[in-house]
This record gives sequence, structure tokens and C-alpha cells, in this order.
Amino acid sequence: MGRKAGALYINPKKFGAMAKPCMPEMVAFLNCLALNKQNDDKCIKQKDLLVACSQAQNGRPKNAAKTINYHLQRLGRGKFL
Repeated sequence: MGRKAGALYINPKKFGAMAKPCMPEMVAFLNCLALNKQNDDKCIKQKDLLVACSQAQNGRPKNAAKTINYHLQRLGRGKFL
């Protein structure tokens, strides 16, 4: 089900398939931990890849103009005035 804001309907399934950064690296690291009984000394390569990916994501600014909440607020301003 979606949320309703006035006459707007948001389909959460549409936004659930968006790309998630660093997901393959995180899955690889967690699989390595599971295979090695939580011993991260044997998963150094996967850990380094995950850290590098997450640090690369920290430097990227989010564009607020492209989020769903920005558009809902923008469209909602005109209705209540």
C-alpha cells in the first residue's frame, strides 16, 4: 500500500528497486564472515572494498531536489494557502 498526501499517491514498490550503493560489497563481506565463523581477519579484502566504497559514498552530496519528499512538500505548498 502507498501513502496518500491529499490527492497524491506514492507507490513504494516503485522506489524500492532503486540502486543501493555498496550493496554487493556488504553482501560479500557478510558472506565471508559467515563462512569464517565471524573471524574478520580472514576477510580483509572484502572489508577493504566495503570501507573504500562507503568512504566514496560519504563525499557525494545528496540532491534534495530529486527526493520524493521534496516534491510532496513543493506540491503541498500550493494547496493549503
